[in-house]
Amino acid sequence: MTVETINFWLALGTLAMQVVGVAFLAVFFIRKSIPDLEDVASFLRKWGLWLGFIFSLGGVILSLYYDSLGFPACALCWWQRAFLYPQAVLFALALWKKDAKVADYSIALSAFGAVVALYQHYLQMGGGPLIPCPATVTEAIDCSVRFFFEFGYITFPLMSATLFAFLIVLMLFVKAERR
Repeated sequence: MTVETINFWLALGTLAMQVVGVAFLAVFFIRKSIPDLEDVASFLRKWGLWLGFIFSLGGVILSLYYDSLGFPACALCWWQRAFLYPQAVLFALALWKKDAKVADYSIALSAFGAVVALYQHYLQMGGGPLIPCPATVTEAIDCSVRFFFEFGYITFPLMSATLFAFLIVLMLFVKAERR
């Protein structure tokens, strides 16, 4: 399979995750007023930790896979990874211990990761830097360089931001289960 084909399918998956994430967020807020939505909410409360584990582990594997293809990670990419990689471990431990309290930590890590990802997406879409890029000081990869651009707006950082937002929505359901 070519890199272009993989990029297309990942972009399509990102688009689907955006649509499903918005739908799940709507379910979260209106589930009490429409009784049929309680089944969806119940499913997400029950399986939210597993879904969080699968999606975070998928993000880890894909980021490492793209490294193996020769796509270098910039400083902002590494910051996003710093907020994603621990989540796979946290979800695994939470599943083992049957501890839904991980939702709070996942939301916090995902919020910080999403901010970094959205800033990098802003840079890659042509925005001016708000803080100095580490690449200007070192010989690192410039954070504004786009290696991936599908459907006219999906970049690697937007894929990351989408994943972080999706994890936040899932963890809202998991937190609701704890109450």
